[in-house]
This record gives sequence, structure tokens and C-alpha cells, in this order.
Amino acid sequence: MSLHRRLWALAWPLILSNITVPLLGLVDTAVLGHLDSPLYLGAVALGANLFTFIFWAFGFLRMGTTGLSAQAWGAGDDDRLYRTLIQACVIGLGIGLLLFANQWWILPVGLKLMQTSAELWPQAEVYAGIRIYSAPAILIQYAITGWLIGNQKTRAALFLAVSTNIVNIVLDLFLVMGLGMRADGVALATTVAEYYSAIVGLWLCCGNRYGYVMQIMTAPELWRLDAFIRLLKFNADLFLRTILLLFTFAFFVAQGAQLGTDILAANAVLLTFLMLTSNALDGFANGAEALCGEAVGKGRLDQFKDAVRISGIWSLITAGTVSICFWLFGDWIINLLTDIESVRERALTYIVWMIALPLVGVWSYLYDGIFVGATKAKEMRNTIVLSVFFVFFPCWWLTQSFQNHGLWFSMTTFLGARGLIQWCYYRHITRHQRWLKAN
Repeated sequence: MSLHRRLWALAWPLILSNITVPLLGLVDTAVLGHLDSPLYLGAVALGANLFTFIFWAFGFLRMGTTGLSAQAWGAGDDDRLYRTLIQACVIGLGIGLLLFANQWWILPVGLKLMQTSAELWPQAEVYAGIRIYSAPAILIQYAITGWLIGNQKTRAALFLAVSTNIVNIVLDLFLVMGLGMRADGVALATTVAEYYSAIVGLWLCCGNRYGYVMQIMTAPELWRLDAFIRLLKFNADLFLRTILLLFTFAFFVAQGAQLGTDILAANAVLLTFLMLTSNALDGFANGAEALCGEAVGKGRLDQFKDAVRISGIWSLITAGTVSICFWLFGDWIINLLTDIESVRERALTYIVWMIALPLVGVWSYLYDGIFVGATKAKEMRNTIVLSVFFVFFPCWWLTQSFQNHGLWFSMTTFLGARGLIQWCYYRHITRHQRWLKAN
């Protein structure tokens, strides 16, 4: 099978899987956007962004598991493959329980840092108080998803994502439209769906190899402290990278909130466009993770470069297609999401940034996938540090007089800088083959 066909065999389930994530956001936005006040939409936007920051701060459980399992799969080492899954799930469960136990200070501090206004606070607090219950489930789910991608079981990942989001959407509509709940209904629907995902995901990973997995779990080397310490050290750079990335998006949302409730709600609508873009492009980036990790596991630099080249071609084609779709149908999508006229007008004013973002940001998504597969965590960390402190914040500072246009310009420039810096790192690490042995 050619590498083009292999990439598509991996990518199409991931593209469909990733698209279901913003489609859920579309349902949340559409359901709340048709209520009698923009406060519910704004409160859920702030609350959801808070939990994006909290949970994706530990996104290394997904990325690190993908890279390590892809390399184990390429090397044909089943023991290492399942040890990676089990250890990542144990770490996810532990972190999730710690988050739940410390909700008494995490939630109020987090909402305050999000600069939640007095009018939004009650609904945002209700949403957050329910969503925190999903912490253990969602972090285990990150490990499961990463393992399925690294193990090249992307159709299983598709089934898991689609079925989870169907559960979420059905509950969303039932609780909000049927029972008359507001932000609490959206939060409860998401929490139930996350536990469904964790349980079904574990069955997909281990169901037909239960005896073998139990044998791995009872092996003393799995539970050695130094094994977990090595895994955590590897993921420390990914943790710092994710913290900075999510802080940037949280800062973006908070600055939008300072410009008024209508701007906050409009940006919530437009961020759904950005999520559609990122999840479509992440399909090929995730495929690159699996193929690049496999090449590293086999010690094949030529195969690694071929995977990068072919993933880049299809990522660019996808980015162009998304931009054209936003150009042609952006107005219609905004009108579908909300019938609050003030929010519609604000969102239409900034639609031009949604058209530009896919073409500018495509390389940052692609190289993230390449570096995950190569387990180049330090390079990913350094890229974010440089992009945040030497590009995003200076751009924001210099364009404050342009208000929300300045915010979107800063975000677009930030994504472009990430891709450029990562390209420079890629050129450096592929100049020789010695780095493969270090992995």
C-alpha cells in the first residue's frame, strides 16, 4: 500500500472523529444561542474555556501516549505498547482525582482569572461545579485516544468519538430543550458522555486481549516507581507547552470578555470556526503522528521524511478547502448558530479572520503531529515559548487600539509563527540520522 493510501486510511477516520468535536460545540452554541439571553452562551463559553485549560493542561497524556505507543508499534514491542497504555491511564486517573479533590479552590480561582463578570458568574459557576466531576474520565480518555492513534486503530477512535458525541448531543437537546435546563444541562450532558467514553474506550483497547493485559498489569516492572518517573519526565516539556498554549487561548477569551458581552458571545461563535479548522487539520496531523512514530520505531529516516512530505500535501489541500468553505458559507453558519442580532453582526464583522486562519495555521498543526510522533517534546516546548512571548503578546500590545480585530490578528500571527519555528527545528533534526537512535 502506498504511503498516500496509508495516510488516508489513518486520516479519514480521524478527520471524521475530530469533526464531531466542534459539531458538539455547534450544538451547544446553537441550543444556547437561541435562548432569550446571551448570558447563557457567554457563561458556557467561559466555563468551557476554563475546563479546556484545566484538562488540556494534561494533554500530554494524549500526545505522549501517541508518540510512545507509535514507536512501540513500529518496533513490534507489544509489552511496551500495553505498558504505555496502562501507565498513562493510571497517571490520568490519579491527576483526575486530585483535580476533583481540589475543586474547592480551583474553580473559583479559575473563574476569577477568566475575568468572569458579575452577570455571568452564577451560570458559569453552576456549569463548572458539574463539569469537574468528569475529570478522572476525561484524562483516562486522553490516554486511550492517544494509544488508539499510535496503535493505528483509527477506526476504533472514530467509533469512540462519534458514539460519545452522539450521547452528548442527545443529552444536550433533552436536558436543555426538553427539560428547560440552561448551562447546568450542557455541563451534565458532557459529564455523562465523558464517563461513557472512558468505559467504552477501555473495552476497545483491551476487550479481546483481557488475559494478556492482566498479565502485563501484574508484572512488577509495570509498577516500578522509576518507570512512572521516566514517563512523567518525558511529558514535562509537553505539559509546559500545553500550559502556555492554553493560557494564550484563555487570555484571548478573557480579553474578548473585556470588550463586552456581545463581543464575548461573537468570539464564542467564531472560536467554533477555529475548532472546525483545527480538528479538520488535526486529522492529517494525527495520521502523521502514527506514521512518523512508526518510522522512528523502525529507525527509518527516509520513511519519516516521506510521511512528513505526504502529510504536508494533504494538510495544505484541506486548509485551502476549509478557507473556501468559510468564505462561501460563513454568513450562513453564523446565522445558523445564533439568532441574537447583535451577536450576529459582531461575528460577521470578523469573519475575514476565519478565512485566513486555516492557510496561516496549517503548518503549526502539521508539525505538532510530526514532533509528537518523533517524541520531540523539547522542540515543541521551545516553539510555544518563542511564539507566545515574542510574537503573540507583542502583537496584542501593539494592536490594542484595534480592539477585537487586534485580538484576531495576534492569534493569526501566533499560529503562523509556530509553523515557521517548527519548520526550522524540523530542518535541524533531519540533517542526520543519529537522532533516531536517541529515541
